[in-house]
Amino acid sequence: QVHVVESGGELVQAGGSLRLSCVVSGRSFGPLGVGWFRQAPGKEREFVLHMTWTADIRDYADSVKGRFTVSRDNATNTFYLQMNSLKPEDTAVYYCAVGRILSRDRKSWDDWGQGTQVTVSS
Repeated sequence: QVHVVESGGELVQAGGSLRLSCVVSGRSFGPLGVGWFRQAPGKEREFVLHMTWTADIRDYADSVKGRFTVSRDNATNTFYLQMNSLKPEDTAVYYCAVGRILSRDRKSWDDWGQGTQVTVSS
């Protein structure tokens, strides 16, 4: 069984930066990709970005392009979401997902973490 655990969410001021972590464990082989999604109050969960397991192919939502980046620690299967120039509209619960199909559709992803809250104050 795959375990996905996010961490790093907190309150930050607009214009600030934050780094979220996603630790993936429990599989004997790597899934095809890792995705980040977010859900703001009263809204549906939306795509933020995804990347291949080796982090060499990436896709970003237009709303975060140029501000968010991803990286991977190969030794620990930890995936990082670096968020810069944060805006109040980035406020949401951020979820990490793993799956065999790289897609912007949240229904395509197999396993999810519990989420971590990011709040950006104006």
